Amino acid sequence: MSGEKNLQTLLKSMKPEHNSGDYVFCKVEKLDTLHLDDIEMFFKEKEAITLILKKEIADQLKLDYAVVMAWITLSVHSSLEAVGLTAAFSKALSENGISCNVVAAYYHDHIFVNKKDAEEAMRILNLFSNKI
Repeated sequence: MSGEKNLQTLLKSMKPEHNSGDYVFCKVEKLDTLHLDDIEMFFKEKEAITLILKKEIADQLKLDYAVVMAWITLSVHSSLEAVGLTAAFSKALSENGISCNVVAAYYHDHIFVNKKDAEEAMRILNLFSNKI
């Protein structure tokens, strides 16, 4: 199953879902002291390993973070080759002063926004299904 590529279909059916909890981005040098079940996502960069995890786990592990975020999942199965989806929703969010950090996984796109912006981000994202 390769996912949807048509931008209009993606935008109309992306159905954003706000995942419960507070999330943070942290960095570590190694994963060997961490339990993978505690980590929502990670990415190895040349400078360090970026972790996305629940705030309470980061606090327990005494990891530094800068901002507490909300996690929104676009429930449509988007193709990794889809063109324009990220540009469309990030433009709409930015026009409303909302910064977003995007992770594209195999099935879905995941958007992290400042916790204080979560409700407004959901409102904006839900507008796509009503516009198109």
